[in-house]
Amino acid sequence: MTQRVLLAGSSGLIGGLVRTRLDTRRDVDLISLIRQGSAAPGEPIDFEQLCATPGALLSPLAPEGLDVAISCLGTTIRTAGSQPAMFRVDHDYVLAVAQGARALGARQFILVTSAGAGGPGFYLKTKGAIEEAVVHLGFDRVDLIRPGVLLGHRAEPRPLEAISQTVLAALTPIMAGPLTRYAAIRAETVADAIVALIGRTGAGRHLHENAELKSIR
Repeated sequence: MTQRVLLAGSSGLIGGLVRTRLDTRRDVDLISLIRQGSAAPGEPIDFEQLCATPGALLSPLAPEGLDVAISCLGTTIRTAGSQPAMFRVDHDYVLAVAQGARALGARQFILVTSAGAGGPGFYLKTKGAIEEAVVHLGFDRVDLIRPGVLLGHRAEPRPLEAISQTVLAALTPIMAGPLTRYAAIRAETVADAIVALIGRTGAGRHLHENAELKSIR
């Protein structure tokens, strides 16, 4: 049975890996959203307009509706330029994608956030806020993907993340207990887990941190 899948954030590290995996799947009808001006393959979309009319903007792209939606959208304060600008992407844009997907009948939403989502600090509070907002939209199933520090090459330079990658990659073998959720994890591992989760049954909210992401098949 073919799954109609919407993917937002396919120009990023995890999203790009998910897109390349789904492009070769005959059982997936993929709609990949990209921001206007992006060189990545996909459907260019004005995310500001999407925030205003989520369902109306997405319906021409998915006239038969959707089964699953995936959000790999995310930025940093440094890239966005300010906390409000980052919140606009990581919360408002993601919520608009989820609202549009729900309006088109999607029963499952897969959301990439971060280890520690909902914790202290602006970044983690933003991630926690979008998790709660998506959970309350009425999807049958919501999969919350909370990876630690991602190992992989980004087209967009993130100097602080590069330093974190180096440090945590070295520390990961000795991290234990609750700290394992913050350990380094390969972006390919996260992408593989997302692809494996598409179409999963079992209603409710499902949280996937590093340990589980490595075991999902």
